[in-house]
Amino acid sequence: MTHEGTAFDAHALAQELRAAYESRQIVAVPPSDRAPGFDLPSGYAVEAELVRLRRESGRTTVGRKVGYANKAVWRVLKLETLVWAHMYDDTVRDATGNTATLSLATMCSPRIEPEIVFRMKGAVPAAAGAAEVLEAVEWLALGFEIVDCVYADWKFQPADFVAAFGLHSALVVGEPHTIEPGGIPALVEQLSRFTVRFMNGDRVAAEGSGKNVLRSPALCVAELAAAIARQPGGTPLAAGELVSSGSTTDSQPIASGETWTAIVEGIDLPALELRTIS
Repeated sequence: MTHEGTAFDAHALAQELRAAYESRQIVAVPPSDRAPGFDLPSGYAVEAELVRLRRESGRTTVGRKVGYANKAVWRVLKLETLVWAHMYDDTVRDATGNTATLSLATMCSPRIEPEIVFRMKGAVPAAAGAAEVLEAVEWLALGFEIVDCVYADWKFQPADFVAAFGLHSALVVGEPHTIEPGGIPALVEQLSRFTVRFMNGDRVAAEGSGKNVLRSPALCVAELAAAIARQPGGTPLAAGELVSSGSTTDSQPIASGETWTAIVEGIDLPALELRTIS
């Protein structure tokens, strides 16, 4: 069907982008450069169609990932909030013993991001603070999101980002840390203060912190819930969903044969290691 008010076919565009990822073909011109009026609602229309197509093929949605979890970026891109896309049962995997191996063979131009991953146990209240978010969370873990881009030279607008699976390719989830009610006040502080050292082999590739993600990954979940509520047809976060809450460092390009390690200080989460293969 053609999305009302714009000159594009959401179904056709979803099929095009899905095929581009499956065949590792670069999309030379992103949708925003060829469809007048291709905006964020347009991107979400394509993302919804991708969800439908993936479910038809037997896949299950297991959560959401966020993008642009940095207010400085909002000003540059004229965004009012972060953006999001779904994750799937075949893109999310656990890191046994906090170590995982991932093949990059099907990816075009992958990058890696260390993130805090939450598993929800209920809905997030409206206008929630960090403590209220954590009351709705079962556990948190350190994770790696692998993002992959089919647009030439990684050049795109936020609407293009949403339409292309939110660039989500894989999520590797480390050891879960169960949230106990009595520990929430301390965890609120830790999430806003912890630091990350991101290693490629023996080299420090990047450093970051929880405050890089809207001042706290927990506050990022609150913003995600609010953004979903404002999106027509958006389905609220629900029990059992995973949320990958945004990169705590700059994303880093990855290649096969590398070993990436995220080491955190200031929060009780073990280091996470990922080995990449072709």
